[in-house]
Order: sequence, then C-alpha cells, then structure tokens
Amino acid sequence: MQAKTKGWINGLLGVLIFSGSLPATRIAVEGFSPFFLTSARAVIAALLGLLLLYALKQKRPDKADFISLCLVSIGVVIGFPLLTALALQTITAAHSIVFIGLLPFATAIFAVLRGGERPGKLFWLFSLMGSMAVALFALSTSEATSFPGDLLMLGAIIICGLGYAEGAALSRRLGGWQVISWALLLSLPIMALVAMITLPDFSSAIAPSAWLGLGYVSVFSMLIGFVFWYRGLAQGGIAAVGQLQLLQPFFGFFLAFLLLGEHISWSMIAVTLLVIGCVAGARKYA
Repeated sequence: MQAKTKGWINGLLGVLIFSGSLPATRIAVEGFSPFFLTSARAVIAALLGLLLLYALKQKRPDKADFISLCLVSIGVVIGFPLLTALALQTITAAHSIVFIGLLPFATAIFAVLRGGERPGKLFWLFSLMGSMAVALFALSTSEATSFPGDLLMLGAIIICGLGYAEGAALSRRLGGWQVISWALLLSLPIMALVAMITLPDFSSAIAPSAWLGLGYVSVFSMLIGFVFWYRGLAQGGIAAVGQLQLLQPFFGFFLAFLLLGEHISWSMIAVTLLVIGCVAGARKYA
C-alpha cells in the first residue's frame, strides 16, 4: 500500500475520533470550568504519553525541535481546547461546526507557511468550496450565536491550523504519537498547576456525563486521535489530508443518528456528497 493511501486511511481514523470532541467538550463544560477541563485533559493525556515514551524507550527530541514542539503545544494542547471550551459556554456544538468547516483551509495555509508544501491552484478552489459548503450548511441549521463565542472559535481555528501543520511537519522526523506525547509533556508543568488552581468542588455532585466527556477528550481527542492524525498528515501531505476535516461535522451528525436516533435531512446528505467531491478534488490537485 502506498504511503499516501496509508496517510488518507490514518487521517480518516483521526477525523472519526475527533468528530466526538466538540460534543464531548460541550457536555464536559456543564460540570467543569473551561480552565480545569483544558488543563485536566492535558495532564491525563500527558501522563499516558509519558508511559508510552518510557515503555517504548523513545529518545529525547533535538534542541532544534523545541520551538516546533512549543507551537504544537500552544496550538493543540492549550489553545484550541481552551478557546473552544470557553466558546462552547455561549454557543452550541452545532454552531461551532461553522468554524470547524474553516479548519482544513487554515491547515492548508499553514502547510504552505510552515510545512513547505505547494498545492496546485485547483486544490485551493476545492478546499474553499468545501469549507464554504460546511460553513453555510451549519449556519442554515444553527440557532444559538454569540459574538464573543464566534471570536473565540475563530481564534481556536487559526491556532489549531498552526498546531496541525507544525506537528505534521515534525512527525516526518519524530513520528506522529511521539510528537503529541512530547508536546503534552512540555505543557505538563503549567497544565498541572492550572488544574490544581482550578480544581472543582468535588463535594457537589458532578454529572456522570461530564466525567465521560472529560474522559473522551483526554484519552481520545488529546492523544489517540493525534496518533492517527499526525501520521496521516505526514504520510499523505498536510494540505491534502487536512481536507478530511471537512467530513468531521457530518460524522458527528451520523453518529448522533446511529446512537441517539436524531433526524438526518436530505439536505445534509446532499451537502455531505458535495463535500466528499471537494475532498476528492483537493486530493487530486494537492
């Protein structure tokens, strides 16, 4: 199997895992503050990453990798989780999809700026079409909106795109799970301190759903998802495989249909098919 094909398979697995992140975050902030949620998920994932690094006897990154690991940590360990958790206090998970639709485009831009990639002109056309299709569909089905929440989500998308591209470029040398594990360890001291400061009052009842949300974003969104995602980006190309994120909202919708029995409209199916076409076009011309 070709490396690029493996990259698309790994990327797709990563997107499937990430598709539950925003709903899980929305549930978790009902029981925890955004600052505790962000720090706790990073601490839990960092401890798991430390076990992996120790068990598999991974050597430390070079000093030259420090800045890149800092950017990954700021982008995907601290920035995106915190900004989305803050935003989801005032907007719904459905409305946040408007901005998730822009993430592949942001990732592609940073793939050029930080990853050294040069996609073709038609790639940008398909990427923009796919992003607009997701954003417009989300806007047409969304009700709750908030200017501060929208601003926070926009910042989250920009900083996440940087973290994705930087981590993928670094994964070519260190490996996908190693990059996220080292980035988590780099942020561990400050995240552990924030977790201690923002520790919730456990004497009051915290819903089991909030604990489940914390567990999901800690183990799957913060660690396991990145194992596949960074590997996929490194193998198949940051800009190209990054377009798979366009499918993330629709995976979430279909999961809601399968698990919760929520309705799926014909318009959702039509937009999904359009987005699949855009992803295919972006892959061809990347």
